[in-house]
Amino acid sequence: MTMRTDVRYGFIYKPLLFLICLVPVAWVLAGIGNALAITHLPVPGLGADPVRRMLGIFGHSALNLLLITLCVSPLRQLTGNAQLLRLRRMLGVFACCYALLHFLAYVGPFQGFDAHAIAADIYKRPYITLGFTALLMLLALAITSTNGWMRRLGRRWQQLHRLVYVIIVLGVWHYWWQVKKDIREPLLYASVTALLLGWRWWRRRARRARSATSNYALPTAPERT
Repeated sequence: MTMRTDVRYGFIYKPLLFLICLVPVAWVLAGIGNALAITHLPVPGLGADPVRRMLGIFGHSALNLLLITLCVSPLRQLTGNAQLLRLRRMLGVFACCYALLHFLAYVGPFQGFDAHAIAADIYKRPYITLGFTALLMLLALAITSTNGWMRRLGRRWQQLHRLVYVIIVLGVWHYWWQVKKDIREPLLYASVTALLLGWRWWRRRARRARSATSNYALPTAPERT
């Protein structure tokens, strides 16, 4: 049974998830190719402002994958399927890659690698600092996601990777601040984030309560004479 599960996750689920995670970047590349008349693929175009559209696709992909990553543990607890944890690392690494692409699209095509323009934009829009801080944290988690780093860091590895909770909050905050009027979508992201973090808080509190109950020994009644 274990062998069949290993085969399914190693040769079916992981490759399928890998291909699904590539869809946003493939969409952007196809859109660029169509705009330059290099390709003629049947994909939605990038619109009148392709650079801003590209920023949106990469940013949304990073946030979506982070939220899906946070969904893995609740799904594992609800379904009892511990094999789902095998997919979490790939989701996290792809989230980091899309966050990095979002940043590179900003400093490159959007700002033209103009350091003065970037500095002025950061001063004018503090949400960029939030996003960059989240990106640095996410890079640290992606770099240390390997089995080798897990062995080197030991218990500290789990403590370090709890930064993902801070990262998702900063990412949603970054998105919320840049939206000027219609906050419905950032509000949806914030609500899902609050739900997922609330679930973890509730589970941790329940575990502590059970632990305290199991460690509490009721005094035995004195024997009657």
